[in-house]
Parts: sequence; C-alpha cells; structure tokens
Amino acid sequence: MEHSECKKNIMAVQDALDVINGKWKLPIIISLVFGAKRFKEMEREIPGITAKMLSKELKELEMNQLVARTVYDSMPVTVEYSLTEYGKTLKKLIAELNKWGIQHREYIMGKH
Repeated sequence: MEHSECKKNIMAVQDALDVINGKWKLPIIISLVFGAKRFKEMEREIPGITAKMLSKELKELEMNQLVARTVYDSMPVTVEYSLTEYGKTLKKLIAELNKWGIQHREYIMGKH
C-alpha cells in the first residue's frame, strides 16, 4: 500500500472512530439497533449511564445524523429515539465488532 493510501485509510478510520468513540455511544447505538426506545428505556438498558450523559450522547448522535428524536403529541408528551437510515448503516460494523469481541474473549481466556 502506498504511503498516501495508508494516510487515507488512517484518516477514514479516525473519522469513523471520532463519531462512535467513547464509553457510551456504541452501547446507545446497539440499544437502538434493537428498535426505537424512550429515554428511560435506554437509561435502564445501559448499565451505569447517567441521565445527563445519555442526554449529551444522544444530542451528539443526533448531530451526526445517526439518531432521530421523534416527539409524539400525546398526553403526556412522548419522546422516542431511533436509528436513522444512515445510523442503520452501522449495523454490519456492530455485528462484526460483536463477532470479533466474542472471538477475542475466547482467545484471551485461552479457549483457542
């Protein structure tokens, strides 16, 4: 691979990691892979996340057009979060990360 090709690859992967990196973004995305959720549902589903952090991370994911926030005009008002069509493009990546994570755990635990 040429030096410039290497740089392009590094930059592309770095761009992707900048969007999904951090302690909470992938767990939030994974939660939404299983369907649209209300805020409290995600808060219960993701161990250790605070409401403040969930709110912050959801806003960043919305800004990057991976998550959509839908407000329903009901009593009381209902807010639901879901992956956008663009966000759904992460499903294959998450499936591969899951597969690799399982293999890695087995390898490290000496089950290879």
